[in-house]
Amino acid sequence: GDLDKVVNLLHSLSGRLARVETSLDSLGPHAPIEDKVTLREKQRLLVAQLEDAKELKEHVGRREEAVGAMVARYLPAEHLQDYQHFIKMKSALITEQRELEEKIKLGQEQLRCLRESL
Repeated sequence: GDLDKVVNLLHSLSGRLARVETSLDSLGPHAPIEDKVTLREKQRLLVAQLEDAKELKEHVGRREEAVGAMVARYLPAEHLQDYQHFIKMKSALITEQRELEEKIKLGQEQLRCLRESL
């Protein structure tokens, strides 16, 4: 459960940071200074939060290793391999699901923009 939450947090923060950076890049030279300052502050906060989330992921990884070592004492080799595969795939599938959701959201946004431009 913690792995799900941390992976989702990492993806959420990464996505938000990317949007803020895109907004910063799209500001023209005549954009109000307040907008730039606000976006730079958001960027700074998101970078700090992203670093904290990475530390959380490392902590969860260490806990996962400790649990894995404990589980290894009680499971036969075949079941242990299944457990290890499950843990690895779960993280990868969460990441893939999040990426697909973001692609769908982007596609829907692009469709909306195209419809508005027509």
